[in-house]
Amino acid sequence: MSANPIAYVEIPVTDMARAMAFYADVLGFDFERQMIDGYDMALFPAAEGAAGASGALVKGDVYVPGKTGPIVYFRVADLDAVLKRARARGAKILYDKKDVGAFGFVAEIEDSEGNRIALSAAK
Repeated sequence: MSANPIAYVEIPVTDMARAMAFYADVLGFDFERQMIDGYDMALFPAAEGAAGASGALVKGDVYVPGKTGPIVYFRVADLDAVLKRARARGAKILYDKKDVGAFGFVAEIEDSEGNRIALSAAK
């Protein structure tokens, strides 16, 4: 296999403005907002040909936020700073910062919509 298998991820939201504000503040994202196939989407930044996957916040009848199911990991430069911003925005810390050896550090939080998301940082 020549590339990582995940190409794109959609994170369900119930309040797009609230979710966009949360992700912009906590992770520093700028979004491109579009209606695609009748669904309100806020696309994460993406660079054509760059490593890794991108995705979107998505609001619609088939998108239900939750803490079960797949967990999306966001790579961050400073995990402590991101956790501090998340706490300031009222996020619940579901799995506090943990050293996972050669993989660096991870943590999990509940976003503004009730989704479990994970954070990953190098040592």
